[in-house]
Amino acid sequence: MPATQTSELARRIVDTAVELAEQSSWESVRLHQVAEALGVGLDEVRRCFREKDELIDAWFERADDAVLQLSDSGELAELTPRERLFRLIMAWLDAQEAHRRVSRQMTLSKLEPGHLHIQIPALMRISRTVQWLREGAGLQDAGVMRAVLETATTAIYLAAFVSWMGEDTAGSPRTRKLLGGLLAQAEAIMQACPGRVGKAGEKSIPRAL
Repeated sequence: MPATQTSELARRIVDTAVELAEQSSWESVRLHQVAEALGVGLDEVRRCFREKDELIDAWFERADDAVLQLSDSGELAELTPRERLFRLIMAWLDAQEAHRRVSRQMTLSKLEPGHLHIQIPALMRISRTVQWLREGAGLQDAGVMRAVLETATTAIYLAAFVSWMGEDTAGSPRTRKLLGGLLAQAEAIMQACPGRVGKAGEKSIPRAL
């Protein structure tokens, strides 16, 4: 099967699995049901996804895509690093807004005890998303400071994600408020660090949160 057709089928597989989950739950979705709904064989599904858990990765990859599309759009060029991170993290969450319940169920499925083969890749997925968030925001710190800021960004991103999963209000106002506050606190802390100049929120600060 040509790569373009495989990519299109993969997209349809994920869409169909999510729609089936909306009708019941993510736990109850089976790949043979997805294949039947699409009118394809299980072997065709396997060519795209070796197991059901890979559909979750593909779903969250779409959110990563939304982050990079926003970064590439030029809309963030005049914003502060803090503002850029806010917009990018919310873009990641907003990309899943229409299927928030399913995203929550997908995430919880990765946290089931005794599934280290799922949980370790999940940690790597978090790391990849944070890296794209930082790249999209144009953060440039290196060495020890980079490690510190990566840890801070990860904590903020996860806090926002947990809040978003527990919120059902359209537009996620509670999560937006939490995220804005956490980023402001992080920026204030960074401004107090030796070697950092400027006031919190100023656009002249190129590398702080």
